[in-house]
Amino acid sequence: MAITHLTSNDFDSAIASGTVLVDFWATWCGPCRMQAPILEELDAKLGGAAKICKVDVDEEPSVAGRYGVSSIPTLIVFKDGKIADKRVGVTGADELEKMLK
Repeated sequence: MAITHLTSNDFDSAIASGTVLVDFWATWCGPCRMQAPILEELDAKLGGAAKICKVDVDEEPSVAGRYGVSSIPTLIVFKDGKIADKRVGVTGADELEKMLK
């Protein structure tokens, strides 16, 4: 499954059901660029068991603000629309997988 880039228009519907990992990031953020291949690896490993999405905080500040994102990367796991777990900073695939369970 591919990683989906979300906007304020489709964010709520994307997290409404199932397990969704959202990466709040920005193009200029070095740690965010380090996180990207980890997310790609995890997405391949999960095989669609959970959705992985990204929100560019510069393009969607209202979505980032709604969840109190002040440092990036911030990774939030939503289960059926509710926050289940949250990490700030580069997070390894094993830790992310634990967050999704």
